[in-house]
Amino acid sequence: MSELAKPQEIFDRDVEWAELARFAGDERPGATLGVVSGRRRQGKTLLLYELARATGGFYFGATEATAAESLRRLGEAIGAFTGAPGPVHLTDWAGAVDALLALGRDRPTTVVIDEFPYLARAARDLPSIIQHALTPGRPERVGSRTRLLLCGSALSFMGGLLAGSAPLRGRAGLELPVQPLDYRSAATFWGLDDPVLAAKVFAIVGGTPAYRREYVQDDAPTGLEDFDAWVARAVLNPARPLFREARYLLAEDPDLRDTALYHSVLAAVAEGNASRGGIAGYIGRKANELQHPLTVLEDAGLLVREPDPLRSGRSSYRITEPLITFYQAVMRPAWTALEQRRGADVWRRSQRRYASAVLGPRFEEIVRQWSVRFAEPDVLGGPVAEASSGTLTDPTSRTSHELDLVALGEPPLGDGPRPLLAIGEVKWGRRLGVPDLERLGRLRELLLPRPGFDASDTRLLLASAEGFTAELTGMAGGRPDVVLVDLDVLYAGA
Repeated sequence: MSELAKPQEIFDRDVEWAELARFAGDERPGATLGVVSGRRRQGKTLLLYELARATGGFYFGATEATAAESLRRLGEAIGAFTGAPGPVHLTDWAGAVDALLALGRDRPTTVVIDEFPYLARAARDLPSIIQHALTPGRPERVGSRTRLLLCGSALSFMGGLLAGSAPLRGRAGLELPVQPLDYRSAATFWGLDDPVLAAKVFAIVGGTPAYRREYVQDDAPTGLEDFDAWVARAVLNPARPLFREARYLLAEDPDLRDTALYHSVLAAVAEGNASRGGIAGYIGRKANELQHPLTVLEDAGLLVREPDPLRSGRSSYRITEPLITFYQAVMRPAWTALEQRRGADVWRRSQRRYASAVLGPRFEEIVRQWSVRFAEPDVLGGPVAEASSGTLTDPTSRTSHELDLVALGEPPLGDGPRPLLAIGEVKWGRRLGVPDLERLGRLRELLLPRPGFDASDTRLLLASAEGFTAELTGMAGGRPDVVLVDLDVLYAGA
């Protein structure tokens, strides 16, 4: 099969499209299975619909319905696809899966089942039925070249579909997560050339493609002078779909039943309580009572737990979706006023909270993302495998020091220490100077004797949206171990 051109309607997603095209165009005999997952609004449906259309394949979007209704709808769709005189009568799911395999008898045929969790919720044995249908050597599989793609947004369900002892483990030839756009791609998608404006917008809506189109009707800020007005009219406006989106993200996941508790946990993290103990104190629960809600939010893709590379056994939690952070920090405390259409007033009062709870932490995440994805290896002394924040304890003074960036290189092949490529200070609203560099230098001295790390060539990284003092810039020019990162570097440089 010749290379399948990506439709113009799809922005970015070159890697995802290439993997899907490869999977769909596989000429080998035998039906194959692929699983596509990702949070809602990331463009999965568009990708798969266009793939089915480009390959002459079959697309079926499941809905919340009984098993009988879903079988009837699927039979109608198969009948229309094959040109049958009427709907195909499907008596059970075993027959339905075989009917899907039959679509690929003559050629490789893309078969997409979108929102698969809806079907599995009504027919819990459906994954086992698919497992049986794809048994090696089974005639219905051997005689088919159906390329079956199961897609879903319920990450807790989709994540378990191929894990552990799940029925479909070992059956899939493609496991494709569709992630939000990175901050650079998001700026291009929104048409934002000013890196300051791009970072401010990204701190609110992140890299979710749908928020650019359907949710604000293509309304993007025209410049920095329009940003505040855009927030009021597009984000804090009850008439825009984006206004209630953060609430819907929790309500849509079937595993998030106690939404009040989950909102409280997310609010605690948005307020800067990143540890389990800090979250527990904020919401008035014991730390051991948070295991279940934290796990559920992680499985749903709304929280991520990041181990502290400098403190064994310690970790911190971070909200993955910027819009949820913005909602918890800015919108939720003023919800009544916002519903009364006083968005502009709320926004004027919220500037400090936005800067400290939303923009600052997201800027730190942008810098960490840059170090992993965009920094050339020679900038930080090697390719960065992991980047996170960390807490360094000085055993002499018994004081703790926060590091906004701890960049680790690839683990060594043997038992040697892992290269600690860089430690960093990241600030959105403050110009950094020589005292900040000197502080990082002292912390690097503390890391030199630490077992498990090789800090002999650790770079000192300072990142600021406000820039750097002339004295620091001059000093950094003569020191290869100092890396200065501003917004121009983050958005256009290496």
